[in-house]
Amino acid sequence: MPDIALFQPDIPQNTGTILRMAACLGLTVHLIEPAGFALSDRNFRRAGLDYLDQAAMRRHVDWSAFRDWQTKTGRRLLLLTTKADIVYTDFSFREDDILLLGRESAGAPPEVHAGADARLKIAMRPQTRSLNIALAAAMITGEALRQTDQFP
Repeated sequence: MPDIALFQPDIPQNTGTILRMAACLGLTVHLIEPAGFALSDRNFRRAGLDYLDQAAMRRHVDWSAFRDWQTKTGRRLLLLTTKADIVYTDFSFREDDILLLGRESAGAPPEVHAGADARLKIAMRPQTRSLNIALAAAMITGEALRQTDQFP
């Protein structure tokens, strides 16, 4: 199964929504800290509802700790970003890919871009900037699961 990684998320509702999706689909979410909110945040808990207790979440103290873990596992890291050239529907996913999303307010910094094995985007109309991060995560996760025949 693919994993989802969130680089320093700063909107609790989006993180809660992504964890809820992950719980429903049996995915693990990696939270790369620091986050812009406490995990006890009311908005985070409300968005995740009672699914948070069913969600598999692994916390990493920072980008370096996450990269150490990811490198040891040998898994491919795919950054979902508006600054990509490859549209996700044109990409061939593997069963154990890690789908990495940057901060809602600032995206991913250069060192995160440099650490990605591939950068993927969602094709959008030119006059638009970006989609909500939880929606983007759901779209690309769905395609990765479809391609690898891993829906529960």
